[in-house]
Amino acid sequence: MVELVPFNQTRFYREVKEEAREEEARSLVIRLLSRRFGEVPAPIKAQIEQLNLEQTESLAEALLDFSAIEDLSAWLQQ
Repeated sequence: MVELVPFNQTRFYREVKEEAREEEARSLVIRLLSRRFGEVPAPIKAQIEQLNLEQTESLAEALLDFSAIEDLSAWLQQ
C-alpha cells in the first residue's frame, strides 16, 4: 500500500522552500547595499546571486561594517 505524505513534508517542498529563502535573503542584501551605496554594479549582483544562504547571511552581517563598495568587492573575493 502506498503511504501518503503531507506535501509540506516532501523533499520537493523543502527544496523549493530553501530556494525561496535564499532568494529572499539575496534580494534583501542587494536592497540594503543599494540603499547604502547606490546602484550595485551588475557584475557584483551576479556574484551575490551565486551565494548560498549561509554566505548571504554572512554578507548581511559584514555589510554593516562596509564604508565603500570596494569593501563589498574585497569581501566577495575572499
